Amino acid sequence: MGKLIYDQTLTVDFDDRTLAHLQVVIGVKLRRGEPFYFSWKDDQQIGDGRTSIWLHPTIPLVFKFYGSRVPQINPRWIRALELTANTHTGLHIIDEDTANGTDTGAP
Repeated sequence: MGKLIYDQTLTVDFDDRTLAHLQVVIGVKLRRGEPFYFSWKDDQQIGDGRTSIWLHPTIPLVFKFYGSRVPQINPRWIRALELTANTHTGLHIIDEDTANGTDTGAP
C-alpha cells in the first residue's frame, strides 16, 4: 500500500500498482505545466465521500511506495487515466480492467 502525500498536509493510501500509474499520469501533466483536479472516492472509514485536490507544479507532492519492485506499467491504463485528467472534472481512478476493455461488469 503506497501513499500520496499532498502539500505535506494530506496523505492518501493507494495500492502500489495504482500509485505507480498515477505517478506517470500526474508527472506528465505537471511536467507540461498543466494544473488539474484529482478526485477519488474516500474509504468508508473516513466517511465514504469523495475528495478532490488541485494539482499544480508548485505544490509539493510525494509518492511513497512500500513495495521494492516497480510494477509493470500498462499503457492502456495510462492512456485511459490521461483521458480523465483532460476533462473538466479532472483525473479520477478507473479500473484497470475497464481501461483494457476486459471488465465484465460482474461484482
